[in-house]
Amino acid sequence: VDNLSEALEKLKLGPGSRAPDSVEGSLDCLLKALAHNNTEASMKIQEMGVLPSLPALLSSESTCTPKVANIIAEVAKNEFMRGPCVDAGLIPPLVQLLTSPDQELLLQTGRALGNICYDSHSLQAQLINMGVIPTLVKLLGVHSHNTALTEMCLIAFGNLAELESSKEQFASTNIAEELVRLFQKQTEHEKREMVFEVLAPLAENDMIKLQLVEAGMVECLLEVVGQTVDGDREEDVAQLKTASDLMVLLLLGDESMQKLFEGGKGSVFQRVLSWIPSNNHQLQLAGALAIANFARNDGNCIHMVDTGIVQQLLELLRRHVDEGNVTVQHAALSALRNLAIPVVNKAKMLSAGVADVVLKFLQSEMPPVQFKLLGTLRMLIDTQAEAAEQLGTNDKLLERLVEWCEAKDHAGVMGESNRLLSALIRHSKSKAVVKVVIEGGGVKHLVTMATSEHMIMQNEALVALGLIAALDLVAAEKDFEGSGLVAMLHRLLADERSAPEIKYNSMILVCSVMGSGESTHSWLSYF
Repeated sequence: VDNLSEALEKLKLGPGSRAPDSVEGSLDCLLKALAHNNTEASMKIQEMGVLPSLPALLSSESTCTPKVANIIAEVAKNEFMRGPCVDAGLIPPLVQLLTSPDQELLLQTGRALGNICYDSHSLQAQLINMGVIPTLVKLLGVHSHNTALTEMCLIAFGNLAELESSKEQFASTNIAEELVRLFQKQTEHEKREMVFEVLAPLAENDMIKLQLVEAGMVECLLEVVGQTVDGDREEDVAQLKTASDLMVLLLLGDESMQKLFEGGKGSVFQRVLSWIPSNNHQLQLAGALAIANFARNDGNCIHMVDTGIVQQLLELLRRHVDEGNVTVQHAALSALRNLAIPVVNKAKMLSAGVADVVLKFLQSEMPPVQFKLLGTLRMLIDTQAEAAEQLGTNDKLLERLVEWCEAKDHAGVMGESNRLLSALIRHSKSKAVVKVVIEGGGVKHLVTMATSEHMIMQNEALVALGLIAALDLVAAEKDFEGSGLVAMLHRLLADERSAPEIKYNSMILVCSVMGSGESTHSWLSYF
């Protein structure tokens, strides 16, 4: 302890009062003490007020500088020392040192900055504002042969990439090329994982997605999939999942997705298609999610339906009715829902038997599957009167819809059920459908839906209620009264915030309801 106190006293003296040898000896003594008992030595350093004298040692770059940076890195392992390191003004001189050609100094400086800023978004944001990202990306390129430095850069990227403010700076560097080059060099699972951990947060940015696609990342990922798809080792399974997940993430960007689609002739698109019939659940999932991502514009959807993708997805779903892999069911239904959006695809998909296969999942108790199932059916029947009538008179479907309209724990499922209930009436305009909805107890849900905070849902409900009143007012009258329809209409018409189309559809419904003596009486009693 005496040696440590002596060393600390020497370091506190001004730069001119210290012989270089005594400084080096003091630094060695500190490093020894920190290696022996980091917490105790750190507390002593803090007590004796040595930290404020370290910036001067850092700025006069010498053979001692790596040791000073190493001491800071060791001290900053303790949470209680990070604030004092910042207060002592250590960050600016450390950032300056990142341009040094000395690899040992770079390594210790990176460690010191990483430890000081560990878990602090505000300090990491400060580093970003000081321009460390372009500097670190440059370091990765220059020192890619130095494993320790490479890993230090990757850890720094992983931490900084979590901040939204970093993405723009990363996008203005050649990070994509550097990471792809680095990834191609790695053969070990752990090393590849390190690169993956940086790629995932960075690939959330659309500009970086495109840069990664252009730099050849997708080819690397397809290679990993090829190498690991038949492996049973834990690391093979992990790499397959990471690579296929990242592949799907890259397809979330509009430009990167379109580049890989290449008018439906792209080799990447073709490879992804081949994943759907595979026996590997992870690949089936990634394939279906990729199709859902490719199906984000009408042109792609029309091309895919014309080239028979629907049959592959239906086959996949049939395999999972009994196997019951929920994530695969959800992904395949997402893809079908997106493919059903263009009007020209609806009739083709209906005649391919999509509705029948989707209805097999009515028994599912999983809200994500229920949600996508409802959305897919709603897209399919849009403007398709015959299909809407067929589904609208399906007792099992109606029974499930009314049940899900009350799924208060799952707002998405509840909303989609209401919307499908309304769509079946609006698109079929069929008295038979109205009869099934009334008998199944669906009217009260449509009345509640008309008070939704979403204007589109209000309108859909009002139009459906208007059709019920126009097609079978006598059968619906009791439900209209029991569900407070008149009071609801009165509120909508009296509320000055109601949009013009809401008032218009409310008035049409009022006119239809006026055909009933009882309802007219209730209505007039409001005035």
